[in-house]
Amino acid sequence: MRTSMESSRVTAYLEGRISSANAEELQRELLQVLEGAPDRELELDAGGLEYISSAGLRVLMLLARKQGNALTVRNVSPEVYNILDITGFTSILNVKKKLREFSVDGCEIVGRGAIGTVYRVDEDTIIKVYELPDSIPMIENEQKRAKQAFLKGIPTAISYDVVKVGDKYGSVFELLRASTYNDLIRDMPERKDEIIRSYAHFLRQIHAVEMERGELPEAKAVFLGYLEALGAVLPEDIRCRLRELLDAMPENLHAVHGDVQMKNVMLSGDEPLLIDMETLSVGDPVFDLQSLYVTYQAYGEDEADNTMQFLGIPNELADYIWNNTLNDYFDNRDPAARRSAEAKIRLLAYVRFLYLLTVLHIGREELMQIRIEHTMEHLRALANQVDSLDIGS
Repeated sequence: MRTSMESSRVTAYLEGRISSANAEELQRELLQVLEGAPDRELELDAGGLEYISSAGLRVLMLLARKQGNALTVRNVSPEVYNILDITGFTSILNVKKKLREFSVDGCEIVGRGAIGTVYRVDEDTIIKVYELPDSIPMIENEQKRAKQAFLKGIPTAISYDVVKVGDKYGSVFELLRASTYNDLIRDMPERKDEIIRSYAHFLRQIHAVEMERGELPEAKAVFLGYLEALGAVLPEDIRCRLRELLDAMPENLHAVHGDVQMKNVMLSGDEPLLIDMETLSVGDPVFDLQSLYVTYQAYGEDEADNTMQFLGIPNELADYIWNNTLNDYFDNRDPAARRSAEAKIRLLAYVRFLYLLTVLHIGREELMQIRIEHTMEHLRALANQVDSLDIGS
């Protein structure tokens, strides 16, 4: 039996058959694993397990009790799952079936982001493959968020399956005979005004949806977490000012996606659908519009070809998308109010941009220092200029 260890968990990999002949030895080995990692939760990977007898089930029960009746057994084959189900162990343990194996070889890449790549498998099916090695919790969270949004009337694509893609995991979506807004504006720039108007209208539609208190995390809390993570980077006076501005924001239960750039909105027929729902939260629209600035402005500031590499569009079109999306979104605001809203958006965008650069290390290493310097300049200027962060809808 082999094991692997992470910060909060140790995984033991079960193989072959567990019967009365070897159950006692297995129990002794697993208890030794627990004793050697007292601060970590034990998880069993049953990907190589062919059979388990009643003696083996008693070992699982003992381990579950050792952990306060909490034990996860993952990658369970249909045969072993049937045994666990018939004996009632699926209601006692956290049992996860073995995932289907999936290949994306030769599949068209629909989009590529910081944490995953989206492939089109066929006309009606897409799969998002996550880059992180243990992305199951992220996928499950995204599925949960998508269902919550759908029930509130936000058009969204809901994953129906989780699959294994090589040594990574993927989330499968069906009935998505669709293109992203980014595809449309890249392939039909002559229709850019029409596409941007539709996109801005969809943003307002999302931000009009009100969620229940406690149903989703607060975007404000997410940004306060960014400030904590940036403790070694941000000067104390700027961090205190940003915290003051965030703390002063009133409660807002309207939906925000968190990363609503055009690659994360698909058009199925005439209906826009949100994807990448793991960042769904509640708050002021400023928390969504900041993500547009990061995508279409911040990354291109010191890297002229960034939007072409990431979005397949030239800088000039990225600038056009940013400016005209804001114009259409704030179509009833006077120029001074629009400039005020943009300053607030930019301030939060540079907070997130700094987090992406220095904590998540997303971006070209050779540009890191110059980007940090320019971001700090923007943060200092904007923090002194902005007197509040909420922009309303």
